[in-house]
Amino acid sequence: MEIIRFITAIITSVLFVYLGLYSLYLFVFSVAGKLIPLKTPPQSSILAKFVIYICSYKEDEIILNSAASAVTLNYPKDLFHICVIADSLKPETVEKLKQLPIQVLEVVFESSTKSKALHKAIENTAEGFDAAIVFDIDNVAAPDFLYQINNYLQAGDRVIQGHRVAKNTNTSVAVLDAISEEVNNHIFRKSQRVFNLSAAIIGSGMALEYKLFTQVMLRIDAVGGFDKEMGLLLTNDKIGVAYANDALIYDEKVSNKEVFKKQRRRWLSAQFNLLKKYGSSGFSALFKGKFDYLNEVYQLSILPRVLMLGLMPFMLVVSLLLPGIGPNWHLWLAATICCYTGILIAIPFSFYNKDFFGALIRIPLIFFTMFALLFKLKGANKKFIHTPHTHNVE
Repeated sequence: MEIIRFITAIITSVLFVYLGLYSLYLFVFSVAGKLIPLKTPPQSSILAKFVIYICSYKEDEIILNSAASAVTLNYPKDLFHICVIADSLKPETVEKLKQLPIQVLEVVFESSTKSKALHKAIENTAEGFDAAIVFDIDNVAAPDFLYQINNYLQAGDRVIQGHRVAKNTNTSVAVLDAISEEVNNHIFRKSQRVFNLSAAIIGSGMALEYKLFTQVMLRIDAVGGFDKEMGLLLTNDKIGVAYANDALIYDEKVSNKEVFKKQRRRWLSAQFNLLKKYGSSGFSALFKGKFDYLNEVYQLSILPRVLMLGLMPFMLVVSLLLPGIGPNWHLWLAATICCYTGILIAIPFSFYNKDFFGALIRIPLIFFTMFALLFKLKGANKKFIHTPHTHNVE
């Protein structure tokens, strides 16, 4: 019996260190992001020349709308070039795209990935661009997006992540996905910059100096999670990532549970595979003074927040039922409060409406869905998992 108590105490203590540290991390960064404003660069009269890559895999209807929208961006027309990477599109869609003032690059891969598409695009891009921007197939940028990004480039930033926001909140799952996006924007992008750490790259709506973009992309061959690997490679080279809060890019949110499961399975698999690949290097980074890189590696080790929302109160109940075994329930209560407070603070006030409270009832279902996915990751990072869009956007 004593052996069981001892083992249980060890397990709960290890869990407390892991979950408690993450809860404190969420709380500190969330509060700091609210209290300390970010400096924005001044408007620049010098204008960079951009190439915009739109990665298009299937989804014919959406790419036509997205490409047409990108053409209308408010920026001198001779200073930005759009390249649509057409993978598995219908011939009639390709023909319609070619009627627009853009480059249409048709590609065929035995197994499609975003990194392969971008490699091929780089091979077919003319010289003379100052920076590259990557859009997803469903992204629609705000009219002044390029001007906002340009200000950061001219201020000396080499990598800038734009502010991705929800294009739709038509279902409770989409509402929760939109909230998750904004929590990420606050804690893992804006608040990171408060501490002079790199903003997390999302995978779309980001800009890099063109030469740097080509160099880092040639080092990436990830099936999933190319953005996370890019962030790791950049910070390991001591290249920071800025966050342009006013550079808005609208992104379609997942509208149904099945697509949500498919998308999150892909994300989780990519995260844990990268942790396996880069995790050990995080320890040596501490002694080399690469705190930005260490922070990126740490973010690979953390669980999705929806799992934290379920695990923290569960462990609090366990500590109450097993007094004297492992950390005291007061410690678990403090950690749970930090976790919940950090997340709630990070949610923009505009989301606290009837749709938000209606979506809350879906959180337990989402929790169990995510928990089950942890045991279904095998093979998820071997082949690209396409998450279809519904076309039902506001």
